[in-house]
Amino acid sequence: MPRTIKSPNRVAMHAAVVRSFSEPPRHERVPEPEPAGDHEVVIDVLAAALHPRVRSQADGSHYESTGALPIVPGIDGVGRTADGELRYFVLPDTDRGSMAGRAVIDRRRSAVLPDDIDVVAVAAAVNPAMSSWIALRRRIAFRPGMNVLVLGATGNAGRMAIQVARHLGAGTVVAAGRDPDRMALLPGLGADHVVPLTGDPEAVDRALAGAADDADVDVVIDYLWGTATERALPAVLGRRSDRSRPLDWIQVGSMAGLEIPLRSEWLRAARLQLVGSGQGAVPTRDIVEELPLLAAHVATDHYAIDAVPVPLRDVHAAWTADRPAGARTVLVPGEADRAG
Repeated sequence: MPRTIKSPNRVAMHAAVVRSFSEPPRHERVPEPEPAGDHEVVIDVLAAALHPRVRSQADGSHYESTGALPIVPGIDGVGRTADGELRYFVLPDTDRGSMAGRAVIDRRRSAVLPDDIDVVAVAAAVNPAMSSWIALRRRIAFRPGMNVLVLGATGNAGRMAIQVARHLGAGTVVAAGRDPDRMALLPGLGADHVVPLTGDPEAVDRALAGAADDADVDVVIDYLWGTATERALPAVLGRRSDRSRPLDWIQVGSMAGLEIPLRSEWLRAARLQLVGSGQGAVPTRDIVEELPLLAAHVATDHYAIDAVPVPLRDVHAAWTADRPAGARTVLVPGEADRAG
Protein backbone atom coordinates (compact mmCIF):
# COMPACT_ATOMS: atom_id res chain seq x y z
CA MET A 1 0.00 0.00 0.00
CA PRO A 2 1.30 3.52 -0.78
CA ARG A 3 2.25 5.61 2.21
CA THR A 4 0.35 8.79 3.07
CA ILE A 5 2.10 12.01 4.03
CA LYS A 6 -0.09 13.09 6.91
CA SER A 7 0.05 14.09 10.56
CA PRO A 8 -2.93 15.79 12.19
CA ASN A 9 -0.81 17.43 14.87
CA ARG A 10 1.59 19.28 12.59
CA VAL A 11 1.20 22.58 10.73
CA ALA A 12 0.66 22.20 7.00
CA MET A 13 2.72 23.69 4.18
CA HIS A 14 2.88 23.06 0.43
CA ALA A 15 5.31 20.83 -1.43
CA ALA A 16 5.82 19.00 -4.69
CA VAL A 17 4.54 15.47 -4.07
CA VAL A 18 5.25 12.39 -6.20
CA ARG A 19 2.53 9.75 -5.88
CA SER A 20 3.35 7.82 -9.05
CA PHE A 21 6.72 7.27 -10.71
CA SER A 22 5.00 7.71 -14.08
CA GLU A 23 3.52 11.14 -13.32
CA PRO A 24 5.11 14.54 -12.56
CA PRO A 25 4.75 15.76 -8.97
CA ARG A 26 1.83 17.95 -7.96
CA HIS A 27 1.54 20.90 -5.61
CA GLU A 28 -0.07 19.59 -2.42
CA ARG A 29 -0.49 20.34 1.25
CA VAL A 30 1.76 18.29 3.52
CA PRO A 31 2.77 18.54 7.19
CA GLU A 32 5.85 20.54 8.02
CA PRO A 33 8.97 18.46 8.63
CA GLU A 34 10.39 18.20 12.13
CA PRO A 35 14.08 18.07 13.07
CA ALA A 36 15.19 14.86 14.75
CA GLY A 37 18.94 15.16 15.37
CA ASP A 38 21.12 17.59 17.30
CA HIS A 39 22.42 19.24 14.13
CA GLU A 40 19.10 19.41 12.28
CA VAL A 41 17.11 22.60 11.77
CA VAL A 42 14.07 23.60 9.74
CA ILE A 43 14.90 25.93 6.88
CA ASP A 44 12.65 28.12 4.72
CA VAL A 45 13.41 26.92 1.20
CA LEU A 46 14.01 29.80 -1.22
CA ALA A 47 15.17 27.87 -4.31
CA ALA A 48 15.48 24.20 -5.32
CA ALA A 49 16.65 23.17 -8.78
CA LEU A 50 15.27 20.45 -11.02
CA HIS A 51 18.47 18.47 -11.65
CA PRO A 52 18.64 15.18 -13.60
CA ARG A 53 19.36 13.52 -10.25
CA VAL A 54 16.01 14.86 -8.99
CA ARG A 55 14.20 13.54 -12.05
CA SER A 56 15.64 10.06 -11.45
CA GLN A 57 14.58 10.35 -7.82
CA ALA A 58 11.05 11.28 -8.86
CA ASP A 59 10.67 8.53 -11.48
CA GLY A 60 12.21 5.83 -9.27
CA SER A 61 15.10 5.08 -11.64
CA HIS A 62 18.01 6.24 -9.45
CA TYR A 63 20.09 3.46 -7.94
CA GLU A 64 19.39 4.81 -4.43
CA SER A 65 15.61 4.63 -4.94
CA THR A 66 13.71 2.37 -2.51
CA GLY A 67 10.55 2.36 -4.63
CA ALA A 68 8.51 3.78 -1.74
CA LEU A 69 5.85 6.45 -2.37
CA PRO A 70 4.81 9.18 -1.84
CA ILE A 71 7.93 11.38 -1.78
CA VAL A 72 8.79 15.05 -1.88
CA PRO A 73 11.63 15.31 -4.43
CA GLY A 74 14.66 17.57 -4.26
CA ILE A 75 18.22 16.91 -3.14
CA ASP A 76 19.59 20.38 -2.42
CA GLY A 77 18.67 24.04 -2.37
CA VAL A 78 19.13 27.46 -0.84
CA GLY A 79 17.16 28.59 2.18
CA ARG A 80 17.12 30.70 5.30
CA THR A 81 17.22 29.41 8.85
CA ALA A 82 15.19 30.81 11.74
CA ASP A 83 18.26 32.71 12.98
CA GLY A 84 18.59 34.47 9.60
CA GLU A 85 21.45 32.55 8.01
CA LEU A 86 21.29 32.04 4.26
CA ARG A 87 22.58 28.54 3.46
CA TYR A 88 23.15 26.24 0.53
CA PHE A 89 22.31 22.73 1.70
CA VAL A 90 22.55 19.14 0.51
CA LEU A 91 20.06 16.59 1.79
CA PRO A 92 20.78 12.95 2.55
CA ASP A 93 18.71 10.34 0.74
CA THR A 94 15.23 11.15 2.01
CA ASP A 95 11.57 11.08 0.99
CA ARG A 96 11.18 14.64 2.32
CA GLY A 97 13.18 16.63 -0.19
CA SER A 98 13.82 20.29 -0.86
CA MET A 99 10.91 21.07 -3.22
CA ALA A 100 8.75 22.35 -0.42
CA GLY A 101 8.02 25.45 1.61
CA ARG A 102 10.31 24.16 4.33
CA ALA A 103 12.83 21.35 4.73
CA VAL A 104 14.90 19.83 7.50
CA ILE A 105 18.62 20.20 6.94
CA ASP A 106 21.73 19.09 8.77
CA ARG A 107 23.88 22.17 9.35
CA ARG A 108 26.96 20.00 8.79
CA ARG A 109 25.81 19.39 5.19
CA SER A 110 25.39 23.07 4.36
CA ALA A 111 27.37 26.24 3.72
CA VAL A 112 26.62 29.82 4.81
CA LEU A 113 26.14 32.23 1.90
CA PRO A 114 26.38 36.03 1.76
CA ASP A 115 23.01 37.79 1.88
CA ASP A 116 23.47 39.53 -1.48
CA ILE A 117 23.90 36.29 -3.40
CA ASP A 118 21.61 35.21 -6.27
CA VAL A 119 19.88 32.24 -4.62
CA VAL A 120 18.35 31.00 -7.89
CA ALA A 121 21.73 30.95 -9.64
CA VAL A 122 23.42 29.14 -6.75
CA ALA A 123 20.62 26.54 -6.57
CA ALA A 124 20.93 25.97 -10.32
CA ALA A 125 24.72 25.76 -10.47
CA VAL A 126 26.17 24.00 -7.43
CA ASN A 127 24.83 20.51 -8.17
CA PRO A 128 25.97 20.31 -11.83
CA ALA A 129 29.27 21.99 -10.92
CA MET A 130 29.83 19.62 -8.01
CA SER A 131 30.46 16.57 -10.20
CA SER A 132 33.49 18.05 -11.96
CA TRP A 133 34.63 20.03 -8.91
CA ILE A 134 34.72 16.92 -6.71
CA ALA A 135 36.23 14.85 -9.53
CA LEU A 136 39.14 17.25 -10.00
CA ARG A 137 39.71 18.13 -6.36
CA ARG A 138 39.00 14.84 -4.59
CA ARG A 139 39.48 11.95 -7.03
CA ILE A 140 42.79 12.84 -8.68
CA ALA A 141 45.83 15.03 -8.02
CA PHE A 142 44.81 17.80 -10.42
CA ARG A 143 47.34 20.56 -11.00
CA PRO A 144 47.03 23.87 -12.85
CA GLY A 145 48.25 23.51 -16.41
CA MET A 146 46.82 20.03 -16.94
CA ASN A 147 44.81 19.54 -20.15
CA VAL A 148 41.22 18.39 -19.70
CA LEU A 149 38.76 16.63 -22.04
CA VAL A 150 35.09 16.88 -21.07
CA LEU A 151 33.22 13.98 -22.66
CA GLY A 152 29.54 14.93 -22.69
CA ALA A 153 30.13 18.68 -22.65
CA THR A 154 26.73 19.75 -23.99
CA GLY A 155 24.79 18.66 -20.89
CA ASN A 156 24.35 21.02 -17.95
CA ALA A 157 27.00 19.24 -15.87
CA GLY A 158 29.34 19.11 -18.86
CA ARG A 159 28.92 22.82 -19.53
CA MET A 160 29.76 23.54 -15.90
CA ALA A 161 32.73 21.15 -16.10
CA ILE A 162 34.27 23.30 -18.85
CA GLN A 163 34.01 26.35 -16.63
CA VAL A 164 35.18 24.55 -13.48
CA ALA A 165 38.23 23.12 -15.25
CA ARG A 166 39.09 26.51 -16.66
CA HIS A 167 38.74 28.30 -13.31
CA LEU A 168 40.78 25.62 -11.54
CA GLY A 169 43.64 26.33 -13.91
CA ALA A 170 43.37 23.83 -16.78
CA GLY A 171 45.88 24.50 -19.53
CA THR A 172 43.66 23.45 -22.45
CA VAL A 173 40.02 22.34 -22.35
CA VAL A 174 38.64 20.07 -25.05
CA ALA A 175 34.83 19.81 -25.11
CA ALA A 176 33.19 16.85 -26.84
CA GLY A 177 29.42 16.63 -27.03
CA ARG A 178 26.41 15.26 -28.88
CA ASP A 179 23.91 18.14 -28.94
CA PRO A 180 24.52 20.22 -32.10
CA ASP A 181 22.42 23.13 -30.83
CA ARG A 182 24.69 23.57 -27.82
CA MET A 183 28.07 22.98 -29.45
CA ALA A 184 28.39 26.56 -30.64
CA LEU A 185 28.03 27.80 -27.05
CA LEU A 186 31.01 25.89 -25.67
CA PRO A 187 33.91 28.17 -26.77
CA GLY A 188 32.22 31.01 -24.91
CA LEU A 189 32.36 28.90 -21.74
CA GLY A 190 36.11 28.33 -22.02
CA ALA A 191 36.54 25.42 -24.44
CA ASP A 192 39.65 25.69 -26.61
CA HIS A 193 38.61 22.83 -28.91
CA VAL A 194 35.11 21.55 -29.66
CA VAL A 195 34.56 18.04 -31.00
CA PRO A 196 31.10 16.88 -32.14
CA LEU A 197 30.40 13.26 -31.24
CA THR A 198 27.73 12.81 -33.90
CA GLY A 199 28.03 11.74 -37.53
CA ASP A 200 30.49 9.31 -39.08
CA PRO A 201 32.25 7.37 -36.27
CA GLU A 202 35.59 7.38 -38.10
CA ALA A 203 35.41 11.16 -38.48
CA VAL A 204 34.64 11.49 -34.77
CA ASP A 205 37.66 9.33 -33.94
CA ARG A 206 39.89 11.50 -36.12
CA ALA A 207 38.55 14.69 -34.52
CA LEU A 208 39.18 13.35 -31.02
CA ALA A 209 42.64 12.19 -32.01
CA GLY A 210 43.39 15.59 -33.51
CA ALA A 211 42.30 17.38 -30.36
CA ALA A 212 44.41 14.97 -28.30
CA ASP A 213 47.40 15.68 -30.55
CA ASP A 214 47.12 19.38 -29.83
CA ALA A 215 46.31 19.15 -26.12
CA ASP A 216 47.93 15.88 -25.00
CA VAL A 217 45.03 15.30 -22.62
CA ASP A 218 45.89 14.59 -18.96
CA VAL A 219 42.37 14.27 -17.53
CA VAL A 220 39.05 13.10 -18.99
CA ILE A 221 35.79 13.92 -17.18
CA ASP A 222 33.41 11.38 -18.68
CA TYR A 223 29.64 11.92 -18.45
CA LEU A 224 28.82 9.47 -21.28
CA TRP A 225 30.48 6.04 -20.97
CA GLY A 226 28.94 3.37 -23.23
CA THR A 227 29.68 3.47 -26.95
CA ALA A 228 30.98 7.06 -26.76
CA THR A 229 33.76 6.08 -24.34
CA GLU A 230 34.42 2.83 -26.16
CA ARG A 231 35.51 4.86 -29.19
CA ALA A 232 36.97 7.89 -27.41
CA LEU A 233 39.28 5.98 -25.08
CA PRO A 234 41.51 4.33 -27.74
CA ALA A 235 41.39 7.49 -29.88
CA VAL A 236 42.83 9.56 -27.03
CA LEU A 237 45.26 6.89 -25.80
CA GLY A 238 46.68 6.25 -29.22
CA ARG A 239 47.81 9.83 -29.78
CA ARG A 240 49.62 10.55 -26.52
CA SER A 241 53.14 11.86 -27.11
CA ASP A 242 54.33 10.24 -23.87
CA ARG A 243 52.34 7.12 -23.01
CA SER A 244 54.03 6.82 -19.62
CA ARG A 245 52.51 10.16 -18.62
CA PRO A 246 49.38 9.48 -16.49
CA LEU A 247 45.97 9.83 -18.09
CA ASP A 248 43.26 10.10 -15.42
CA TRP A 249 39.92 8.98 -16.85
CA ILE A 250 37.19 9.96 -14.37
CA GLN A 251 33.88 8.15 -14.90
CA VAL A 252 31.04 10.42 -13.68
CA GLY A 253 27.95 9.64 -15.76
CA SER A 254 26.55 7.05 -18.15
CA MET A 255 24.35 8.96 -20.59
CA ALA A 256 25.54 6.81 -23.52
CA GLY A 257 25.49 3.42 -21.80
CA LEU A 258 26.27 1.52 -18.63
CA GLU A 259 29.06 -0.71 -19.96
CA ILE A 260 32.12 -0.75 -22.20
CA PRO A 261 34.38 -3.61 -23.29
CA LEU A 262 37.68 -2.88 -21.52
CA ARG A 263 40.49 -4.13 -23.73
CA SER A 264 43.58 -5.32 -21.87
CA GLU A 265 46.00 -3.49 -24.18
CA TRP A 266 44.47 -0.17 -23.19
CA LEU A 267 45.80 -0.73 -19.69
CA ARG A 268 49.21 -1.98 -20.84
CA ALA A 269 49.97 0.42 -23.69
CA ALA A 270 49.58 3.60 -21.66
CA ARG A 271 49.45 4.78 -18.07
CA LEU A 272 45.68 4.81 -17.97
CA GLN A 273 44.12 5.37 -14.55
CA LEU A 274 40.36 4.71 -14.47
CA VAL A 275 38.49 6.09 -11.45
CA GLY A 276 34.87 6.81 -10.65
CA SER A 277 33.42 9.85 -8.93
CA GLY A 278 29.98 9.83 -7.33
CA GLN A 279 28.00 8.71 -4.32
CA GLY A 280 30.04 6.00 -2.65
CA ALA A 281 33.32 6.81 -4.40
CA VAL A 282 33.69 10.08 -2.47
CA PRO A 283 33.07 10.20 1.29
CA THR A 284 30.26 12.50 2.35
CA ARG A 285 32.67 14.40 4.60
CA ASP A 286 34.83 15.25 1.57
CA ILE A 287 31.86 16.61 -0.33
CA VAL A 288 30.71 18.65 2.67
CA GLU A 289 34.19 20.09 3.11
CA GLU A 290 34.08 21.36 -0.47
CA LEU A 291 30.65 23.02 -0.18
CA PRO A 292 31.68 26.46 1.14
CA LEU A 293 34.37 27.01 -1.47
CA LEU A 294 32.26 25.59 -4.30
CA ALA A 295 29.19 27.67 -3.40
CA ALA A 296 31.29 30.82 -3.17
CA HIS A 297 33.03 29.94 -6.44
CA VAL A 298 29.90 29.50 -8.57
CA ALA A 299 28.31 32.59 -7.02
CA THR A 300 30.87 34.82 -8.75
CA ASP A 301 30.16 36.40 -12.11
CA HIS A 302 32.76 34.16 -13.79
CA TYR A 303 30.20 31.43 -14.52
CA ALA A 304 27.53 31.38 -17.21
CA ILE A 305 24.40 30.12 -15.43
CA ASP A 306 21.05 29.99 -17.23
CA ALA A 307 18.48 29.50 -14.47
CA VAL A 308 14.73 29.71 -15.03
CA PRO A 309 12.85 30.46 -11.78
CA VAL A 310 9.36 28.92 -11.55
CA PRO A 311 6.92 29.22 -8.62
CA LEU A 312 6.63 25.97 -6.68
CA ARG A 313 2.87 25.97 -7.28
CA ASP A 314 3.59 25.42 -11.01
CA VAL A 315 5.73 22.32 -10.46
CA HIS A 316 3.48 19.96 -12.43
CA ALA A 317 3.72 22.03 -15.62
CA ALA A 318 7.38 22.96 -15.09
CA TRP A 319 8.39 19.30 -14.93
CA THR A 320 7.72 18.76 -18.63
CA ALA A 321 8.09 22.32 -19.96
CA ASP A 322 10.46 22.97 -22.85
CA ARG A 323 13.47 25.07 -21.87
CA PRO A 324 16.21 26.73 -23.95
CA ALA A 325 19.39 24.72 -24.43
CA GLY A 326 21.38 24.68 -21.20
CA ALA A 327 18.63 26.20 -19.04
CA ARG A 328 17.93 24.78 -15.58
CA THR A 329 14.48 25.01 -13.95
CA VAL A 330 14.61 26.27 -10.37
CA LEU A 331 11.49 25.97 -8.22
CA VAL A 332 10.91 28.96 -5.96
CA PRO A 333 8.61 28.45 -2.95
CA GLY A 334 6.71 31.53 -1.81
CA GLU A 335 5.36 32.62 1.56
CA ALA A 336 2.05 30.96 0.74
CA ASP A 337 3.87 27.61 0.45
CA ARG A 338 5.23 28.04 3.96
CA ALA A 339 1.87 29.17 5.35
CA GLY A 340 0.13 26.09 3.93
